[in-house]
Amino acid sequence: MRPADRAFLLLAVGVCAFALCFVDAARLRMAAGPDAAERMRLVAQLRLTDLALFTEARYTRHPSQADLHSAFQDHPLALEHFPTGSLIAPPAGLAKVMPPGTPEAVSLADGAGDTAK
Repeated sequence: MRPADRAFLLLAVGVCAFALCFVDAARLRMAAGPDAAERMRLVAQLRLTDLALFTEARYTRHPSQADLHSAFQDHPLALEHFPTGSLIAPPAGLAKVMPPGTPEAVSLADGAGDTAK
C-alpha cells in the first residue's frame, strides 16, 4: 500500500465520520421533538434572552439586547477594543434601512442628536 493510498483511506474515514455526525444529530433531533417544542414554549413564556456566546462586553454577550451606540459608549470615534465586536454582526432589527424622507430616517446632519432645539 502506497503512502498516498493510506492518506486517501484516512481522508475517507474522516469524511465518513463527519457525515455520521450529521446523521446522529438528525436522529437526536427527531428523538427530542416533543421536548424541544416544550422548551421553546418555556423560553417564549419566560421571555429569555439569546444565548451568551461571549463574555467581554454587554453588546457581544446579548446582541439582541444591545443598542446601536453601546460599542461607542466611551467616545463616538472610539475604536473597537473587544475582539468579539468584529466577529458578530448587529441584529437584523437594528440594521433597518429606511427610505429617505421617512420620519425614521433621521441623520445626525439633520440634528437628530441635538437636544438644544
